[in-house]
Amino acid sequence: MIYLRLFWEFFKTGLFAIGGGMATLPFLHDMGEATGWFTQTQLMNMLAVSESTPGPIGINMATYVGFTIAGVPGAVIATLGEVTPSIIVILIIAALLRNFRENRYVDRTFYGLRPASTGLIGAACVSVVFEVLTNIVVTSPETGLFNQFQLGDGGLAGLISWPGLILAAVLLALTNWVKPTKNLHPIVFIAASAVVGVVFRFAGV
Repeated sequence: MIYLRLFWEFFKTGLFAIGGGMATLPFLHDMGEATGWFTQTQLMNMLAVSESTPGPIGINMATYVGFTIAGVPGAVIATLGEVTPSIIVILIIAALLRNFRENRYVDRTFYGLRPASTGLIGAACVSVVFEVLTNIVVTSPETGLFNQFQLGDGGLAGLISWPGLILAAVLLALTNWVKPTKNLHPIVFIAASAVVGVVFRFAGV
């Protein structure tokens, strides 16, 4: 049943995505590959919408995917699946924290988890960069540990996605080096990027 599958997939994501909302991306990428619910491009669109809406990105992604797959009930069930492991773990930790706060094994466990989370987030970011700034297609093989990278239909001549690269460079400059704009609220840049995306789409860029 689709609702049970949604809950289970996002329960696993919420249980193992240690390191914040961005740590859910590798799991969502694998989920799309395994279930066929969404493509990598659709995942990037979901990420853009989730980043531009209030709330934790992991929860927003779960709600978005659930709604895309099974409407409002799917959104509710996927969100519940995402948050249930966190609620359970937090309740357990809250009950045991006083006894294990200074435990060296707990400290070493988190010491190992931090670089693992960093690696997962970094791998997801590489996929996002390739998807947005180049025409390299990232696929996950059924066997093997590493993703596969393939050139799009344009070959080497179309390796770089120039509109995406120019937009990223402009946003970087406006948010870091241009004094009149660097202190503007992030929502201004998100809204401006959305407008540019609409213009690019209608212009066929």
